[in-house]
Order: sequence, then structure tokens, then C-alpha cells
Amino acid sequence: MNAPTPYYVQASPLGVRFNAFFGKLARLGISLAGTAELSVRGRTSGRMQRIPVNPYTQDGVQYLVSARGHSQWVRNMRAAGGGELRVGRKVRTFTVTEITDPVEQAVVLRGYLKKWGWEVNRFFNGVTAKSSEAELQAAAPDHPVFRLTVTR
Repeated sequence: MNAPTPYYVQASPLGVRFNAFFGKLARLGISLAGTAELSVRGRTSGRMQRIPVNPYTQDGVQYLVSARGHSQWVRNMRAAGGGELRVGRKVRTFTVTEITDPVEQAVVLRGYLKKWGWEVNRFFNGVTAKSSEAELQAAAPDHPVFRLTVTR
């Protein structure tokens, strides 16, 4: 029996353009609502791949959540074990620990959706910051969460 295909929502052509625009703004030092540009080494090319992300801080700990699911940056992050976040000249290098416990993920997802839901709710299939713990835990496997440890 084949394993189910991991959840992933590919960006539309317009979404790709918006991502490129927001990534460029972050490179120039303009962070809209806290966005940053993520750079992570490609698992096959070895080149740094860049994408805008919405870092989320909870109780002094920073996280990256993949609203679109098991995307290329998520796969690259798992292989690389870390990357860089950039806003203008400020670059933070980090390592990651993937959060796999649905209970812990649900706590982060609730906070993330409170902050970023206006932008990402459409990728969560009806789950919002106001959803029950059970609903958030059920959504957790579709939305990888990484805890960041800044190294410089």
C-alpha cells in the first residue's frame, strides 16, 4: 500500500510573483508585518534557495511554520538542518529542530494563526486560531513546524 502524498499547496503564478516581490523587499530591508527572506541549501543542487517566510516568536522562541505544507523549503530544511533569515543587512544563521509532537505543534500553530491567519488561513482547510485543540492537532501533520536556534 502506498503512503499518502504529503499535504502541499503549490503557489499560483501570481503567488510566485508576490513571493519574489516580498523576498526582494526583505533583501532590501523592508519587512512587511515581520516577513523575512529564508535561505536554505538545496538538497540536490547544493545552492542556496530563497523564499519569503513569516517567522513567529512565542515565549521568546522563534519558529518557522510551513502554511503550504511539505514544500521544497521544508524538505531542504530537513536535509540541511538550518539556514539563514535575512532582512536587509541583518542576517541570522540558525539551526532547526522539527517539532513532531502534535500537541506541541498545535500550541505553535494557534499562535501562528493568531498572528498570520489573515494571510495563511486559506491553506489550513478551515482550521483557525479559534479552532479546538483536536482540530489543531489534526491539522498539525500537514504544517511542519521548526524551532530555530540562532547561531549568529
